[in-house]
Amino acid sequence: MKAYRTRSEIILEIGGSFLRSREVAWDDLVNAEDPSQLAPTFTSCAAPAPSELLAPIGNQEVWAAGVTYFRSRDARMEESKDSGGGDFYAKVYNAERPELFFKAPPYRVVGPGAPVRIRRDAKWSVPEPELTLVINRRGSIVGYTIGNDMSSRDIEGENPLYLPQAKVYDGSCAIGPCIYFSEEPLNQDTEIKISISREGGAIFRDATQIRKIKRPLSELVQYLYRETSFPYGCLLMTGTGIVPPNDLTLHQGDEVEISIEPIGTLRNVVE
Repeated sequence: MKAYRTRSEIILEIGGSFLRSREVAWDDLVNAEDPSQLAPTFTSCAAPAPSELLAPIGNQEVWAAGVTYFRSRDARMEESKDSGGGDFYAKVYNAERPELFFKAPPYRVVGPGAPVRIRRDAKWSVPEPELTLVINRRGSIVGYTIGNDMSSRDIEGENPLYLPQAKVYDGSCAIGPCIYFSEEPLNQDTEIKISISREGGAIFRDATQIRKIKRPLSELVQYLYRETSFPYGCLLMTGTGIVPPNDLTLHQGDEVEISIEPIGTLRNVVE
């Protein structure tokens, strides 16, 4: 089952059919014992237009995990070597405790088709395509979506303590296009694909598999919920295994597409 959010209603996609409700609250859907049991309260409708979609989030916070892929570890070490911070990332990759950090409150999250931003005081900015977990208030993974963790690599590379400034700013977090609800974990061969286009032509394409995430997803959730409560649930980005070359930085007008099947594709233009 997939759930889409628009300004006026929630739309469910079940077996190719679409159902809508203006009565069910998004937070109730995320935190239901069985979200599919709410389907009988919905009525038949057409598929939502892409232009109608909002970020699939209610009052949930967005958090993120860092250095969960070996490729990410190498990239972070490279960008921080001149500041003497490179060794921190090797230690995080091999440590028992994962790196977890706050990414965005819901009001700062943008949805499919909405603009993402690069910081005006950054010189090296990239998108980070990430499988994103949808977790209910009880700490159970109930579904999956796609996240774009926009990052300023030069700011983080200058000093690891600058990570919040490199990661947390207006337009730095895109989520969508929907939540894919599933009681079963995604297949480990599931691919995360990204394409960056400029002036109509692709300047970067790559893909990875979620099997390359070092830590079990349940372990990331367990650490996140260990001493922190989330009364509305939470979204957790699980890190990136795709790093563009060092000479690539985003420009205004670039289009970023991130695809994960069976979730769909998240498209955003850089502002």
